[in-house]
Amino acid sequence: MYYNMKKILNNVLAIICIGLLTLSSCKKDETRVVVPADATGGKVEASSTTLMPEKLTQDSDLVTFKFEKADFGFAAATTNTLQFAVKGTNFSAPKEVNLDPSLASITYTGIDFNTILLALDLPFDSASEIEVRLKSEVTSTKLAPVYSSILELSAKPYPLISWVYVPGNYQGWNPATADSLISPTGNGVYSGVVGFPPDANNNYEFKVTPAKNWTVSYGDEGDGKFSTGGGNFKAPGPGPYTIGINTNNNSYTITPYSWGIIGSATPTGWDSDTDMEYNFVSKTFSITIPLTAGEIKFRLNDDWAVNLGGSGGVLNQGGANIAVTAGTYNVIIDTFNNTYTLTKL
Repeated sequence: MYYNMKKILNNVLAIICIGLLTLSSCKKDETRVVVPADATGGKVEASSTTLMPEKLTQDSDLVTFKFEKADFGFAAATTNTLQFAVKGTNFSAPKEVNLDPSLASITYTGIDFNTILLALDLPFDSASEIEVRLKSEVTSTKLAPVYSSILELSAKPYPLISWVYVPGNYQGWNPATADSLISPTGNGVYSGVVGFPPDANNNYEFKVTPAKNWTVSYGDEGDGKFSTGGGNFKAPGPGPYTIGINTNNNSYTITPYSWGIIGSATPTGWDSDTDMEYNFVSKTFSITIPLTAGEIKFRLNDDWAVNLGGSGGVLNQGGANIAVTAGTYNVIIDTFNNTYTLTKL
């Protein structure tokens, strides 16, 4: 009898707190009301705990997660979210999947689950330990969420290159012929260089599309964020820029992309770069420059963080200084193919 009365009292107090969140008599944890004492987390289990998706079977079912809803001690509509995280991170930056409230299980094909693993930035050459739990919340209240016990899995993704596209004024707003940004691992983080030629109307606007059509497009939401309803992005002016798109947190960056030549053979020595000119058609950088006998290298954005050197016409990050004899040269570098040419005039 005592237990039943205590449970009834806890439930009544919880309902009062839900309806009167602004009253100081309702106990809060920061901005969340503390969960009733009788609340229990749900349960989650997997059909397999060793998950190694492969490209050859990526369209086949890989794993099924079954779950039971949490019990808050009173009748309530709840939302459920599966959280995936690298073991040991305490779910500080989980990959979350919102679940349909009517579902009691969810099945992933190999490619769908591989996408989740890629979002966790797991290595491709060895298995990693990850953790899964079910997060449950009462709909339309500030009750703190409850969590299931943690399910541990061993998993290894495979690389999956993907692209998004950058239609804009610079190329006639045509997604089919637009430059692209690449995600080498398909983890939702895309980057690429787009050149914006000088425009008489100073129009350097563009958008980003996940496919070569206008079915879905991303635009500027402000404060470095984008959304499907956002306005046009705008490059600061003419020239090449590195554009970054992160679909995991809907953020974007637009940064200058300039290359210069530096070294003992250049007019300013090792003290500063001599900027090269970008060719919007060939997407290469070039310069005609008098050189003395000595050495040269190439730097991105006047910084040593990215510097290219090498030999035999091949460039490498941090490569050796390139020796030259005195004379006037036409110098061309192709940073997409990591090649260079030195033509003495």
